[in-house]
Amino acid sequence: MSLYRVGAEAADEGGLVRIPFMLPTLCAGFPSPAEDFIEGALELPRWLVPNPPATFIWRVRGWSMKGAGIHDEDLAVVDRSLSPSSGAVVVAVVNGEMSLKRLVAQGNRLSLSFDNPEMGEFVLEDLEEGLVWGVLLFSVRWHHVKARASLVR
Repeated sequence: MSLYRVGAEAADEGGLVRIPFMLPTLCAGFPSPAEDFIEGALELPRWLVPNPPATFIWRVRGWSMKGAGIHDEDLAVVDRSLSPSSGAVVVAVVNGEMSLKRLVAQGNRLSLSFDNPEMGEFVLEDLEEGLVWGVLLFSVRWHHVKARASLVR
């Protein structure tokens, strides 16, 4: 694997945008009761965020999406303006709770899948059971444990 530097023109394009940081954590497992609200904001380069007014950041809790490379304590950057498609990782409201899952469409059947073979799948029988809140743009992971602990709490 090789690394390359992002050109100055891309990095400077549009400056920084403030993206709301949501609480509570986003469940990547089984949902737990909580109310969502905005804790604050993080600044991201404008070129990373196609639609800033529709973009939100959640902290992930759980391991159900580890097959997609999304781990416990990662940050999920989610865009509410994108249309979900089969195979997309989405934030879904299931039984009133926010949860990170993979959307799968097979014919007229919708399901939200865990991306972890140790966990099952559940089917959305009707729109009352689940609602797609947004689509995952990207996730952020700290690879240095001490840095993560000191920067995001």
